Amino acid sequence: MAYTISMTNDVKKSGLNTQAKCEPVIAFVIPCYNEEAALHVTADVLKKKVHRLENSHAVAENSFVIFVDDGSSDKTWDVIETLHRNEPVLFRGVKLAHNRGHQNALFAGLMHALSMNVDAVVSMDADLQDDPNAVDDMVQEYLRGAEIVYGVRDNRETDTAFKRGTAHAFYSLMKWLGTETVPDHADYRLMSRAALQALSQYKESNLFLRGLVPSLGFKTAKVYYKRGTRVAGESKYPLKKMVSFAIEGVTSFSTKPLTMITGLGLFSVFVGIVMLIYTLISVFSGHAVAGWGSMMCSLWILGGFILLALGIIGEYIAKIYLEVKARPRYIVETTL
Repeated sequence: MAYTISMTNDVKKSGLNTQAKCEPVIAFVIPCYNEEAALHVTADVLKKKVHRLENSHAVAENSFVIFVDDGSSDKTWDVIETLHRNEPVLFRGVKLAHNRGHQNALFAGLMHALSMNVDAVVSMDADLQDDPNAVDDMVQEYLRGAEIVYGVRDNRETDTAFKRGTAHAFYSLMKWLGTETVPDHADYRLMSRAALQALSQYKESNLFLRGLVPSLGFKTAKVYYKRGTRVAGESKYPLKKMVSFAIEGVTSFSTKPLTMITGLGLFSVFVGIVMLIYTLISVFSGHAVAGWGSMMCSLWILGGFILLALGIIGEYIAKIYLEVKARPRYIVETTL
């Protein structure tokens, strides 16, 4: 399958010198939550992919896969243990003591890989919707000098019209709020050791890696691929989680909503002055009863603005509350 590759100017200037990064040790980091049905298929596909990369001398022979069990309630960890027992060099495992969410599980896997002295890490979901064949081009871009390579969907044909619309609206909103994100990119990416070390310095509890990684800087490249369907199991991102994830992204990277509250407040004051003038005119002209509807409308509008403002401020206060407690993002129960 052919892939379209896009590079930044910095990468283009770096040329094609691959000697410094010849046959890097690559770790695949796969966060898993109740993926018992998909893991055997995923492991088989990744095993073949790693062996092909090793045979072509694109990566070192001791490259491996890390499965991160995010407190699954099914037999996901049992499957990971079996895979490790059968092939202890290729398959590794990290078990979190409690479900901490996709972003924390992914971060745990990235930091575990960093501690194992890998040269680069490829992160992807366990459902294989992200085409593993795109990894070949990711590695090539890394060898050319890119420290971060983003896997970007070339289309959204498999999505519903609602999901396509909300996704585009989200990326447009993030851009308007001043948050640097890569449109149509989820968490399918390659990161070099240098990029991982930089990411490890971010200590906030509210993780939004799609915004954090672009903020690191470094030389970047993009590899476009066609997103497939799940190999097994059900989606772990229903509408409720997607909305929560979007709010997390906005409040973790932009204070513009707080600035907007000031604008709404000034607008409310202006509307209030207009309504006051209208009321006085109604009273002096003997049509006071006619202003009842306008008064009720203004009360509802003002009340809605106040509640909206309190809700937005509450989101940021909640973020401060979580950060100040400085609790660990996750607790590792055991590793393989």
